[in-house]
Amino acid sequence: MKIVPASIEQAESIASLIMLAMNHECCQNFAGPSHTLEDFHRMMIALVRRDDSQYSYRNAMVALDDNTTDGHPVVAGVIVGYDGADLHRLRETFLQAAKEFLGQDFRGMDDETQAGEYYIDSLAVNESYRHQGLATLLLKKLIDQKGQRQPVGLLVDKGNPGAERLYRSLGFEYVNDATWGGHEMRHLQTAEK
Repeated sequence: MKIVPASIEQAESIASLIMLAMNHECCQNFAGPSHTLEDFHRMMIALVRRDDSQYSYRNAMVALDDNTTDGHPVVAGVIVGYDGADLHRLRETFLQAAKEFLGQDFRGMDDETQAGEYYIDSLAVNESYRHQGLATLLLKKLIDQKGQRQPVGLLVDKGNPGAERLYRSLGFEYVNDATWGGHEMRHLQTAEK
């Protein structure tokens, strides 16, 4: 298993993993009653392929399993992050895509990050690769690369205590409560170096 910067060719796998991180209930909520998860997935693939999206492959690192039969490594996990100061610029692409693909207007959504932190937007491991320490490896790699200049932050669903334990074991501390996608969340952040 190796962790490397993502490539545009991995867009479909990355989009699927981001949707896993968001959870399908939340994705369907974004898609709305007249669109499907497949519609949302198509939108996410388009966003991953772009350079100017918060979900861009350029903002992602992937864990790759080289043990495949077809010669292409399997994307076993992904971590997506960006400087919180760039949220509004990067989110604009999502807002435009939601309008185009789903007919939805999310201009009033709350900010999940802000200037002063490197924000982990999404972290997911393919179900067949779980419980092997990949999430920890992805987090450590990102923290080592990005956490030197500013704290690293993320939101964790209050209904996911296992994920919160993992984050806290890596030095994340509680900052405040937040809501995202209709879910009650905790904002956690690494201590400044």
